[in-house]
Amino acid sequence: MYIDYYGFSAKPFQLSPDPKFFFGSSGHSRALAYLRYGLSQGEGFIVVTGGIGAGKTTLVKNLFSELDSRQVVAAQLVTTQLEADDLLRTVVASFGLPYEDANKAILLRRFENFLRDHAEHGRRVLLVVDEAQNLPIRSLEELRMLSNFQVAERPLLQSFLLGQEEFRFTLQDPGMEQLRQRVIASCHLTPLSQDEIGPYIEHRLHIVGWQGLMPRFSEDAYTTIYQYTQGIPRRVNVFCDRLLLYGFLEEIQEFSHESITAVGNELAQDEQRAGARGQTSGSGPLLRIGHIMEQRLLELEETVETLLRHPEWQDAQIERMERRLMLLEPTVRQLQRQLTNLTQQVSEHDPADETPPEEHL
Repeated sequence: MYIDYYGFSAKPFQLSPDPKFFFGSSGHSRALAYLRYGLSQGEGFIVVTGGIGAGKTTLVKNLFSELDSRQVVAAQLVTTQLEADDLLRTVVASFGLPYEDANKAILLRRFENFLRDHAEHGRRVLLVVDEAQNLPIRSLEELRMLSNFQVAERPLLQSFLLGQEEFRFTLQDPGMEQLRQRVIASCHLTPLSQDEIGPYIEHRLHIVGWQGLMPRFSEDAYTTIYQYTQGIPRRVNVFCDRLLLYGFLEEIQEFSHESITAVGNELAQDEQRAGARGQTSGSGPLLRIGHIMEQRLLELEETVETLLRHPEWQDAQIERMERRLMLLEPTVRQLQRQLTNLTQQVSEHDPADETPPEEHL
């Protein structure tokens, strides 16, 4: 809607991670430097933590865009509550290897052969594990065991672990001592500073063709946006997307403190209504399940878009996509069962059907 009104070539504040929108804030540039350093070492674990919406996935996608596929074979794994055996199966599948009807010993041998084959051809293998805070300690230990594969004391697998803030506490568990010893670098992503909000917004606008003429921003606009978002990139994206929609509907060419406050109040009311629905109807769990399903579908959508941009990859990737779909099927079925159960619970306990206490008097 607002794309044509403002003369953009695309949505500047889309939520799906896209490396072309990567903004090198002080925190993100530091984290990217750690990842590049870790990649140059070719061994051990690199740990990057950050709050929800801090930009961890965008950071990794930016790193992936720099990789030479002739030298590095990389796969990204977005984890749920995977136990050790399921994790191994998922790792094997993420690299496009067959995993059906294979026991753990066969999977390990298959994966080791895969690692050795790439090493013989001068390629390194990189595994990026996103949402690592969801993994049980046994599964993290399984990842550490995979790092034991070596040829002439040269590690065959390198892993990056990305997680939310609580993952830092997980790593301090006494059982994580051996993994901690293999972490060669770690950093924590912080929100954008108030001074970085303006450059961040303008960077994304310039990517889609903004010339600085329309929309314009008043002197205090960025400060006001920071107050509502606290510099968390995902919140900034959500806020600015709504701001541009508001500007289109109200035919606004310059965003002032008043228009930004109006959008901020709208979003606050939306959150309050969502919270109230979650408390009265039990929709909180439903919303979380819906979010998980949305994330899984988004992963597939991004894969398809990548293949459409690179037809030369399609033949090699179709089989891998089919395996990923097979991996997602059990997750979707589980979420559907949970959704059905929660829906039944909500319908059986609907506050609207209950008689108010006063009417019992």
